This record gives sequence, C-alpha cells and structure tokens, in this order.
Amino acid sequence: MEWANQLCENRQFGSKMTDSKYFTTTKKGEIFELKAELNSDKKEKKKEAVKKVIASMTVGKDVSALFPDVVNCMQTDNLELKKLVYLYLMNYAKSQPDMAIMAVNTFVKDCEDPNPLIRALAVRTMGCIRVDKITEYLCEPLRKCLKDEDPYVRKTAAVCVAKLHDINAQLVEDQGFLDTLKDLISDSNPMVVANAVAALSEIAESHPNSNLLDLNPQSINKLLTALNECTEWGQIFILDCLANYAPRDDRESQSICERVTPRLSHANSAVVLSAVKVLMKFMEMLPKDLDYYGTLLKKLAPPLVTLLSAEPELQYVALRNINLIVQKRPEILKHEMKVFFVKYNDPIYVKLEKLDIMIRLASQANIAQVLAELKEYATEVDVDFVRKAVRAIGRCAIKVEQSAERCVSTLLDLIQTKVNYVVQEAIVVIKDIFRKYPNKYESVIATLCENLDSLDEPEARAAMIWIVGEYAERIDNADELLESFLEGFHDESTQVQLQLLTAIVKLFLKKPTETQELVQQVLSLATQDSDNPDLRDRGYIYWRLLSTDPVAAKEVVLAEKPLISEETDLIEPTLLEELICHIGTLASVYHKPPSAFVEGSRGVMHKRLPARTGSGESTESPDVGTIAGGSGTETAPSIIPSQGDLLGDLLNLDLAPPTTTGPPPPTSGMQMGGMDLLGGGLDSLMGDESEPLGGDIGGSAAMGAGFGAVPAVMPASLNAPMGGGLGDLFDLGGGVGMPLGAYIPPKTVWLPAMKAKGLEISGTFARRAGVIQMELTLTNKAMSVMTDFAIQFNRNSFGLAPAGPLQVLSPLSPNQTIEVSLPLSTVGPVMKMEPLNNLQVAVKNNIDVFYFSCQYPISMLFVEDGKMERQVFLATWKDIPNENESQFQIKDCHLNSDAASNKLQASNIFTIAKRTVEGQDMLYMSIKLSNGIWVLAELRVQTGNPNYTDLEISVKCRAPEVSQCVFQCCEAVLKN
Repeated sequence: MEWANQLCENRQFGSKMTDSKYFTTTKKGEIFELKAELNSDKKEKKKEAVKKVIASMTVGKDVSALFPDVVNCMQTDNLELKKLVYLYLMNYAKSQPDMAIMAVNTFVKDCEDPNPLIRALAVRTMGCIRVDKITEYLCEPLRKCLKDEDPYVRKTAAVCVAKLHDINAQLVEDQGFLDTLKDLISDSNPMVVANAVAALSEIAESHPNSNLLDLNPQSINKLLTALNECTEWGQIFILDCLANYAPRDDRESQSICERVTPRLSHANSAVVLSAVKVLMKFMEMLPKDLDYYGTLLKKLAPPLVTLLSAEPELQYVALRNINLIVQKRPEILKHEMKVFFVKYNDPIYVKLEKLDIMIRLASQANIAQVLAELKEYATEVDVDFVRKAVRAIGRCAIKVEQSAERCVSTLLDLIQTKVNYVVQEAIVVIKDIFRKYPNKYESVIATLCENLDSLDEPEARAAMIWIVGEYAERIDNADELLESFLEGFHDESTQVQLQLLTAIVKLFLKKPTETQELVQQVLSLATQDSDNPDLRDRGYIYWRLLSTDPVAAKEVVLAEKPLISEETDLIEPTLLEELICHIGTLASVYHKPPSAFVEGSRGVMHKRLPARTGSGESTESPDVGTIAGGSGTETAPSIIPSQGDLLGDLLNLDLAPPTTTGPPPPTSGMQMGGMDLLGGGLDSLMGDESEPLGGDIGGSAAMGAGFGAVPAVMPASLNAPMGGGLGDLFDLGGGVGMPLGAYIPPKTVWLPAMKAKGLEISGTFARRAGVIQMELTLTNKAMSVMTDFAIQFNRNSFGLAPAGPLQVLSPLSPNQTIEVSLPLSTVGPVMKMEPLNNLQVAVKNNIDVFYFSCQYPISMLFVEDGKMERQVFLATWKDIPNENESQFQIKDCHLNSDAASNKLQASNIFTIAKRTVEGQDMLYMSIKLSNGIWVLAELRVQTGNPNYTDLEISVKCRAPEVSQCVFQCCEAVLKN
C-alpha cells in the first residue's frame, strides 16, 4: 500500500491543525459538493477538497466518480497537492484505465520539472500505476530519469524499472532498461547503487536462469565501496547480492570477508544477519588452518550474542537463525553457553528455542552447568517448558556419554518428586538412554516400575511397556506388569497396543513355559477383536512366526537393536546448507526452504554453499531416474527437480488429513479355501510338552494339510476373498496353476529417509481388475511417531490422481514399516511432462511436506477394452501417417510368439491377428490408453533361426510421443 505510506509523508506538508476533520462523516450530496470544490478557482479550497477525497478513499468509500476532476488538479506547482493527486491516481488508475491516460502528459511534463522532488515523485507514481495501456507512454520519461543528474531521481527510477518489469517484462527488455540498470551499479552515489542492486535482484528472482547480476571482481569491488556509505536498507540489498557471488578462490573470499566484517557492529539487526549470512557462506572457502579463519569465528560470536538483548520478538528471530548457525558451526558459540540460559521473564517461545540451542552446544566441558540449569527448569510452573527440560536432560545423556550417569541420577531425582508429567517425561527419555547404552543403567528399572500406576499418557505407557518387554528376564513379575496393561487393551492408543503386543511376544520367547496363556490372550485380542489393520497384521505375523519357526521368531523379535544416534532432530545437511544461504529471511525462521511456503509461479532458486577449495565435492543434484533401456526396471528417482512452475503447483495443493472412510481397494476373487493360514494355530505354539522350545516346531509343513489342530476360534476374515491382504503377506498366492498376471515392476525407493526427515517411501504401480493401484511401503526411520498422512499429485500427462485418501489408519512408529495401496483415477488435471510418464508427488505427515518424482509404467493405463476389430485395425493402420511409425528392437528375448502373446495379453496388449512369413511370426496388436489414445503394434518373432533371440517391434500412434513409453513397457513385460 504505497499510497498509504505517501499519505503519512504528506503530514509534513499539512497545516498545524489536525487532519481528523477530513474523516468526519458528511451529508448526502457529498460527491456533488466535492466535485464543485475540486473545480474551484481558489487553490486552498481545491487542496482541502482533494484532502477530503483522499480521506474518503482511505476509509474505503468509493470516490472513483471524481477521477476526471481530481486529475485536473494535477496541473499545479504546489508539491503537497501534487502528492495527494498522485496518491489518488495510484489507487484508482486500475479501475479507470481509460481516464488514467489523461494523466500521461502531466507525467511527461513533471519528469522534466526543475525540482528533483517532483521529477522523482512523477517517476515513482508511474511505476505504481499498473495499467498495461499506459506503460509504453512512460518509457521515454523513465529513460530520462534513469540518466538524471540528481541521484534522488536516479535511485527512484531504478526501483521503477523493477515495478515496470513486473507489469510488462518484454517491454523493459526491449527498451534496454536492464542494461541501464546494470550501468547504475557503477554509479557514483551509493544509494543509487543499492537501489539498482535491489531492482536487479528482484527481476532476477522472477527469472532464475537469466544472468542479470553478472557479478565479477570489478563489480563486487564497487558494491563493497558503496556498502560503507549507504543507508541500512541499502546495505541489506548489497549484502544479499554479495551472498549470491561465488568467489574465485580463498584469497578473494578472505578479502570480501574482511570488508564485510565491520557490518557486524551495525545497530540494525537485519544488517547484522545479512553480514553473518555472507560470512557463513564465504567461510566455506577458507582453509580451516588459516589464522584468519579462527579470527573470523571469534568475531561472529559477539554480534549474535548482542542480538539476544533485544525485545523478545527479535530475540526469537535471532535464536532461530542461531539454531542454524550452531548446527553448521557449533564452534562459533561454544564458549557462550550462559547467554542461552533462560530468564524468568522470557516468553515461552524464547525459552524453548534457548533450550534447543543449549542442547546443541552441550559438551563435556560445560555439561555440569547445563545439567544444573536443566534440573532447575524442571521445577518451573510452565508444564510445556518442564517437559522440554526433562527431555533435554535425556538428550544430554545421549549426546555426551561421560555425562550419562549424572543425567540418569538427575532423572531419578526428578522421578522422586512424584510430579505426574515429570515422571512420565523422565520414563520416555530413560527408554532412549537404555537404547543408547544397553546393559548399563538397568539398575533403575525397579524405581521405574514403582511408578507404573501413575502413567496415563500413551507415549509414557508405551515407553514403560518397551522397558518391561526388553528387560523381561530381569524383572521377576514382568508377566504381572504386562497383564495389568492388558486388562484395558481396547481402550489403549494404537502406539501402546502395538508396544504391548511386541513386549508380550518378547516375554514369551524369554519365558515360554510361564506365559503361554498371556501370549494367546494378546494374539487373540490383536487379530480377532481389533479393527486396526496395523495391529492385526503384526499379530498375524507374530502368530505365523511362532507357529512355524520359533527359532526364527527369536532371531526376528529379539534381534539386536541399532544404537540411536546422538542428534535425531538435526536438519538434513543439504537443507541446512540452503537455509544458511537464507539467513535473515523467513526461511531461516520457519526452517523451511522458500519453495515450501512461497506461492506463485516464480521459479525458486535452490541455493547451496560453495564447495571448499580443493574438496572436489560436486554440488550437482542427481538426474531424475529414467527407465533403463535393457533392464525394464526403474532406477530410483531423485527428489523433484524444479521444472518451471511445477513446484509452485505442488505447493498449492490442498493436503487434507486422511479419513477413515472411503471405498477399500478392489480385491481379486482368489479363494483360499479351507487352508489353515496359521499352521497349527496357538495350540501348536508349544508343540509336544516333551519337546524343547528350540525344537523343530511346525517347520515348512505348516503350509501343508494336517499340521495340527485348527485354532478354536478361526478369525472370521480368513476365508474371505483375498486380494492384497494376508494371502500376499505370506505369499500364499504364488502356487502352481495361477493364471498369468499382469507384469508389476519391483518396488524401488522413491523418497530416501535422509531427504524426508526419516520417512522412506518405496513403491510401484499395479493394475488390478481395471483399477490402477499405487503400492507404497512407508518406513519410519526417525525416532518420532508419524501421523496424519496425506498425498497429492501434480498435474501430469495422463491426469493420474488419488481416487481416495491415503489410508494410514494408525500412527507409524519408529522403525515400523507399513504397506499401503492407493487406488488412482485418471480424471485429474493434465499437463505434458518430460518424460511423459513422470509423476510428481507431495506427501504430507505431522512433520512436514515432502516432494519426490517417480515414473509409472505406461501399461498401468492400458484398458481392458483395448482389443480392436480386425477390419478397424487394418483401416486405422493405413490411416496413421508413416512418419508416426517407430521401429524398436528387444534384445535377448527367448520367447516364442505364443508365449509373447500370452504375456502381453495379461497387460492388456491384445493380439488381433497372427501370420507367419518366411520363418517369422508376425503378431498384430492393439492397445487402448485410459485417455482414449489407440496404439497399434507389429511384433516380429524369428521362428526359423533359434540362435536369433532379438524381437522387432513397430509402433504406430496418432500421438507419436507415446511410442517410446509403449516400447519400454512391452520390453519390460516380455523380459520379466
């Protein structure tokens, strides 16, 4: 609202009396009276009338009817009146474009006024009138102002170029204004230089690939010279521009750092943070053994500490930035621990940030004072803060091994306070300490068990159950403790139910003779009485494991667990590098890259820190995986590349949380008959009484008939038709005599855990009973529970879109893996992708939104009614131009024509006719895609020469860009 700012400026021209009189309500004929006053001959009356018009406009009244009368007042020497009229013009020019043209002559005239203030005012207003019709009239006045003798006019004109570029980029480029802007970087006036840099940076943001700011050592030198003399906002523009420069070597990098360092002592915190950003970036290029490197580290600490003496809001912004800096270079603030100690009057958001940074800076040298502080915080009144403080003690134990014993004794002291929420948090963190230091602090288990009855939060109950299950052999009454939880099994949260199931199975494997009843009870509750698919699946897996091979069960369930890492909440390194390049911006406060929250179609540049000299590190991102020509499998795709405005589209998607309603994916009609899925059932868990647990119980015979007695209560669902359920889980559907199914590519990793804060997604696509399925495997490799999953696709070549929500019905616990099948439709928005079968996906959970791209086999789109009549096939083949025919060769394919035809037919590639010519079988095939495109193909198989194993295929289609994908698909089907 630039006109609102100018309205404030006009105060200096106002009379001594207050302007509030202009805002008082007036009577009926207000517009008519104002019209008369605006046309008055008296200058004062005219000025008063314009002030009343502006006042009405400010409070939201429509005074656009007065446009011609107000514009007539432009012809005046009075600067105050001119400002007011320009203010009105900026506001209403868009709604009255034809009338706004009347003002063009005055702009041209004002741009040649002897008074530089009027010249600048005219050019500023020109930039704010966003009307296409009159932009071309303003080019000549703008060109003159860019070369004006007065620097005030030049700096205003520089910003005007950026505004004009936003309205009509082509016009600005054609008129050569960008070259003039580049020349202004060499201007003698520092403010002109700063504004020119700001304008070029703004334009460069909307055109990421243009090399507008062609920075070289000469232009950098000019910017550094101007840096000392401009205003604080000018300095920020110049520093931000410097941060985008890549120095040639470490000497140039050091030189720039030396000249930027004085900005660290600036009074404006924005200048300080911009200077820190430049130094953090250029430090990457300095050798660590250089004396200057150590000096620079020491110089960075005081300004960051000073920022923490500002008001709370500024402190918070500073702390969020410091959090990033400490993750990248903890040595900068390693001696400044005390400034992050919490003050009693700090707001909660500042307290929590300080706490986080304290943990990051904790080391063997300062752990004693950190623990003393944290113990003090744990007695505060703010519950959230106390919880975080207790959790922080646990994080200290995991981070600094030497302090673990002290941390555990501190946690035990806190448990003795018997404050409910303190006890629960302490138990959660002690579980993590057990994971980090197995067989070291188990002596405290007795104390923990005393507090069992007071636990009412799911996370604390789950942690306690894990401890009891993990150390069942050391706890005499472990079975009683777990049985007490079992009484209210169905009232527990999913997290607790899953943990209880696993703990009781662990207990059974450690003490089989005493706990058979207990394990039968929990397996029955989990599989027969529960509606939760995750719980049922885990129950069935344990049941199957125990009934077929208890030795394998022991190896799986009691396997050695990996130690948990020191810092589980560190930002992923490539993201951290990008955020360091955005210090001092919103990205550094949100801890998210700009692409995650900036809307619009502008391409977002992904910034990276420069590689250290001589390190040989590549900063290139991996290419998007493409289908390998010979293998028919897909290589793992990379994270989504920024393709023009595509990422912008993904970010605008409405990622709703999952709902539990909606149709289940269709299932095939394969019947299981009377097969006993769980072998001999629970009765055979122990086998013969005389047989030891480690004996050959069940073995492979569990899959055969007559292994043992059928369970007393057979789960109702087991005789139901099986599609993607337990039949697939235990691979019961792969027997002899199964009909030939459509080819389904093996699953590949689409989103690695390191790029998604611990969430790993693998997947493939399948077509079953006419429905396209996206089959996903979600694995939680983080230390926190993941919930609220949702999925959305970007626009793609064939309109693929989820047909329902992503059905993840229970939280995804750490180290848990679940299989999800997502039905897809082909009625989504369409946009041609490169490659054609590329699919860009956004997955959301309670932690963040993650993006990846994958490629689907085009056979998923081949519909069941794709068999063409012979006569239609012949006519269509002749009708499609010869230039649309593509020839391909499938190497080393040992199939005869009948086998090839059967395989292809299973994937909806239908053989219309077959003929044999000169030792060659010719198959004529038709395919219909879900969007109605027909593809015709001719496959040639050599029958006369058994040594010749190559197949030749010709593909004809009215949309020839599909041919390559169809060939790759045929090759994959025939070779697998």
